[in-house]
Amino acid sequence: MESGLSFSAADLAQTRFAVSPMWEVVTSYRILVRQPDTAPHRRWVAQVRPRIARAGLDRGWLDALIPGHGYLADFLTPTPAGPFPTLESELDAIRRTPAAQVRHDLDMLAREENGPRENPRSRVLREAPGDALGRIADEIESYWEIALAPYWARIQKVLEADVFHRARQVAEHGSARVLSELHETVRWDDGTLRLVRRHCSLTRNQAGSGLLLIPSVFAWPRVLTRSVHPDPPQLAYPARGIGTVWEPRTTGATDAVAAVLGRSRTLLLTELDTPSSTTQLATHCGLSAAGVSQHLIALRNAGLVTAHRSGRSVLYARTAVADQLLNP
Repeated sequence: MESGLSFSAADLAQTRFAVSPMWEVVTSYRILVRQPDTAPHRRWVAQVRPRIARAGLDRGWLDALIPGHGYLADFLTPTPAGPFPTLESELDAIRRTPAAQVRHDLDMLAREENGPRENPRSRVLREAPGDALGRIADEIESYWEIALAPYWARIQKVLEADVFHRARQVAEHGSARVLSELHETVRWDDGTLRLVRRHCSLTRNQAGSGLLLIPSVFAWPRVLTRSVHPDPPQLAYPARGIGTVWEPRTTGATDAVAAVLGRSRTLLLTELDTPSSTTQLATHCGLSAAGVSQHLIALRNAGLVTAHRSGRSVLYARTAVADQLLNP
C-alpha cells in the first residue's frame, strides 16, 4: 500500500527534526516483548529482557497498547515541543491526553488483525482515562529506568548525530534530497513524500502542516508514522549508525586515564561498558563491594557514571563524558 504526504512551500519550511524518548520507549518495548528476531539489538535484549520480565513490565499497561506489528497508540508518542524533549515533558503530555484521543486509539488497536485483545486494563483506560494515564506514565518511568536509562548516553549520541548530519544536508542540498534519502520505502516525488508500506499511512488530511522527522535506534528496519490532527505528521525512521550502538567500546586511553583517576576507578569505568550493579562490578573486578561503592560515588559526583534503579538493584552506567575519556 502506498500513501502520499503532499507539501506546500509552507510545509517544507515547517519540516523539522526531533529526538523523542517516547518513540524509543514504544519501539524498544516492541522488540523486547514481541519480536523473537532482535538483530541488531541482541546484546541489549539479552541484558534487558530478563530484567523486564522480573519487574512484570512485559504484562502491564504497555502490553495492552503496543502490538507486535502495525498501529501503535498515538497518544504514546506526543508531538515533541522542541528538538530534544525530555522524557518528563513527554510523560506530562501523555497524562494530559484528551479522553476522546485515548478512546480513538483504543478503537484503532481493536481493529488491528493481530493487535492486543481487549483486556481489563484497556477497559479501565477506556472508562476512566484520566486515572489510567497516570498509571501508564508511572509504568513508562519504571520501564525507562530498567531498559533505556542505563544506555541512553550511547543511544542519544547516535540520534543526535543523525539529526546534526541531516540538518547539515538540508543546508547544503535542500529538504527534498534529505527526504528522499531517509529510508528505502520513502521517496520524494514532485512535491509529495511517498511511503510504500503495508501498515504505514501518512496523508495531509489526517494531520496538520509541516512534518516532524524523528530518528530512532529501535525503529529499524522500517519507518513508523503518526497522524493526529492538528499536530504535524510524524515519521520515525532508522537512525544512521545503529549498528554501532551496542558494539563494545574500546579503551585505548586507559593508561592515561588511570594516571589521573587511579587503576581501580579506571577499571570500573572500563567494566561499565555494560551497565552493572555494585555486586557484579565487585565480582568482575576483584574488589570489595564497599570499595566499589565508594569509587562509584566519586565517579558519579564527577559526572562519569549514572545510577538507575532496576527492581531491588541499582545499575551503574558510563556517561558520554566517560566514553570520551576512554576513547579520545
